[in-house]
Amino acid sequence: MGKIKGFLEIDRKLPATRKPEERVNDYQEHYIDNGEALSREQAARCMDCGVPFCHNGCPLGNNIPEFNDAAYQGEWDLAIEILQSTNNFPEFTGRICPAPCESSCVLGINKPPVTIEFIEKSIAERAFELGYIKPQVPLHRTGKKIAIVGSGPAGMAAAAQLNAAGHTVTLFEKDAQIGGLLRYGIPDFKLEKWVIDRRLDIMEQEGITFRTQCEVGVDITALELKENFDAILICTGATIPRDLPIPGRDFKGVHFAMDFLTQQNKVVANELDQTSQTIMATGKNVMVIGGGDTGSDCVGTSNRHRASSVSQIELLGQPPLQRPEDNPWPQWPLTLRTSSSHEEGCERDWAVLTKEFIGDEEGNLTGLKIVKVEWQIPAGGGRPALVEIVDSEKILPCELALLAIGFTGPKQLGLLTDLGLALDDRGNVKAEKYQTNQPHIFSAGDARRGQSLVVWAISEGREAARAVDEYLMGKSMLAAKERSLLELR
Repeated sequence: MGKIKGFLEIDRKLPATRKPEERVNDYQEHYIDNGEALSREQAARCMDCGVPFCHNGCPLGNNIPEFNDAAYQGEWDLAIEILQSTNNFPEFTGRICPAPCESSCVLGINKPPVTIEFIEKSIAERAFELGYIKPQVPLHRTGKKIAIVGSGPAGMAAAAQLNAAGHTVTLFEKDAQIGGLLRYGIPDFKLEKWVIDRRLDIMEQEGITFRTQCEVGVDITALELKENFDAILICTGATIPRDLPIPGRDFKGVHFAMDFLTQQNKVVANELDQTSQTIMATGKNVMVIGGGDTGSDCVGTSNRHRASSVSQIELLGQPPLQRPEDNPWPQWPLTLRTSSSHEEGCERDWAVLTKEFIGDEEGNLTGLKIVKVEWQIPAGGGRPALVEIVDSEKILPCELALLAIGFTGPKQLGLLTDLGLALDDRGNVKAEKYQTNQPHIFSAGDARRGQSLVVWAISEGREAARAVDEYLMGKSMLAAKERSLLELR
């Protein structure tokens, strides 16, 4: 603990952001870099608790008090070494993680928590500037070949770990570029893609092979994969969006959120010409159905398209501003969150049920029929029931409706069926300790656990890599390496 009374003397402060009216004109990140001084000052607020709940709140188990102290002291080489002992990509999580660690911060019991996510990003960026993050080529190769299918955060993390263990890793991706959800699902105003490319350049120098525009089951058969690799790791994500099968669903103007976001990301990356965009919000009344992060990303993108109006509706009731009594620290706070996209302009409403899409004779979407609802507990007890509020039904003008209501699981036909993989009762790949019913085939990330956070995907990729390493070698050098790095504590 570098500054004994830091948490008493220093207030929580995040970097400044560009003004909303400025940032809606581009797709660049909205934070302004405040330099090294702010991150060191904020790291001084860490209390170095006897029981660091932040460590438990982080799916990666990051050693947060230790890297906070190193950042406060300006020891960036030590800070990045501690951070990378548990997290392969702190430059990603430092930008897009919802920071469950901060919700578990002990200081957060009665004060604003430590700005852990900002400090993590600062450490990563400072380490890149100083040359501390550079290719680490394995000294020896094991002769084992591993295929990883899917290049999202789980696949990338597993590839980095398995390559570090000396295996020969090939990462297969059906799209034009590596990154999966990071590249095609998250808008550039939250994660500029040069951040991914910078990391991929390092991974390629370390010996990882990337095969893009190669869909396993189409461009290469599952049998070829089995014959040419000693182990296979499935990290294809949960890519099947949840639909809303109500009257009018087929009207032109109703789209899945991820189709909208992916298209725009490809335009920004010059993979797609702007004139060929098929889903545009320009001049339209946009209704985003779903109140999560994907919906928020649709709000920000619609504002940049110059939509006439942007609204976001959610089936559940409006969350409280402060923790309710039944949601105490260190649980994840079920409170109202306002994103940078919401700040740029958005009407939000809660406890709203979408009943019907309204259209014209040409099949174009013109409106949305909604009704206000409330959740009522039956007189005899049991689960709350959804009840429509009398006389609350109305039709809202809408020419573009974006469905951001989650994902149901991975694509099954093709790869998963060709490999003969068993599925769990939710349609995800069934993989106990990351190993499927086919001993040499493993799975990690959203394909295994269902839709989740990027930080969970990285954690799953790391743990699956350890399981693959143990299967191939009888023991895992990854586990030994991680333990030795933890001796830094």
